[in-house]
Amino acid sequence: METPERIWFLLSRSLSGDATEQDKEELNILLQQHPELMQQYEMLHQLWSVNTPVHEEPAAEDKVSRILQLAAAETAVKQEGGQVIRIGKWRKIYWAAAIVTAIGVGTWLFAAWKKKQNTLAANEVVAPKGSKTRTILPDGSTVWLNAGSRIVYASFNGPVREVTLEGEAYFDVVHVTSAATQQRKPFIVHAGSIDIKVLGTAFNVKSYPEEKTIETTLIRGLVQITRKGDKSGGPVYLHPNEKIVLPANGADAGIVKNPASTASFQTNQQIIRIDSTVKENEHPETAWVFNRLEFRGDNFEQLALKLERWYNIRVYFEDDAARHLVFNGSLQNETVEQAFMALKEAVPFEVSINNNEVFIKSIK
Repeated sequence: METPERIWFLLSRSLSGDATEQDKEELNILLQQHPELMQQYEMLHQLWSVNTPVHEEPAAEDKVSRILQLAAAETAVKQEGGQVIRIGKWRKIYWAAAIVTAIGVGTWLFAAWKKKQNTLAANEVVAPKGSKTRTILPDGSTVWLNAGSRIVYASFNGPVREVTLEGEAYFDVVHVTSAATQQRKPFIVHAGSIDIKVLGTAFNVKSYPEEKTIETTLIRGLVQITRKGDKSGGPVYLHPNEKIVLPANGADAGIVKNPASTASFQTNQQIIRIDSTVKENEHPETAWVFNRLEFRGDNFEQLALKLERWYNIRVYFEDDAARHLVFNGSLQNETVEQAFMALKEAVPFEVSINNNEVFIKSIK
């Protein structure tokens, strides 16, 4: 791996806008080979773009420019009496100064990032409505984010790996052992009113703020689910091919079963079994990861929330009767128009589409 000096040199050149095409290519290759450096680079980029108030320290680019100018001027004063050498040599002096000060600039940037990291936004990954995304976390775990979702996480250097989820995500968590304790580092997902603790597993969590329930579906491994502030009972454990559905507000400690589910409901464990003979890419709970929107027994109001995120649209109901229409099916590559025409064929209703706004009313 390149020396730290070379890394800081390329990063600072890139941030200050002075990187050559060769520098950019070298830095790009370096970041591809070492993904952990991409995270540092992005954080430095965030710091660089932060607007500093007048009463605080000068902006980053002003400070760097001043460092370069001082270094160049000091080198330039060569003759007795303080006479400056010919301007034709300025560019060579500038680049010499840049090389000399790059390490100091990089070190200052990193120190400033460490100082301000608590005031800047934490690491955040967002999947806007109408799109999905996949990201690799610092520990090597993979996360798929469904439309209209976001995760926030801090450094994974401590004894616990923690992620906060808003929306829906599929996690494939790797085992990580702490070098200090030789113990596995727990991975915790904070989703609404629940915390999900794992050591290494694959599971799906749906926790949209506009929905009334939080769902956790375990594909493999073992997870421990606890309610925030719930001291009345112990945690609930999920085993492979099990799902739990909880009230999002945490007011009711009971388990809410999806009325449309055909899976058995184990009242003693408060867990819903899902069909273990079905392939992972065919489960309704995880079909979105494979670019398929599944709905089973959803009324139109529930389905509309999914469609709004899937297509980045707004759905308006012109009467209550339309809200209670029930649908079963799936969508994959259909356009908005094709999707609503297909739904209309299954269950008749009237629809009007105007750009990203869809108006629904029942047939009376």
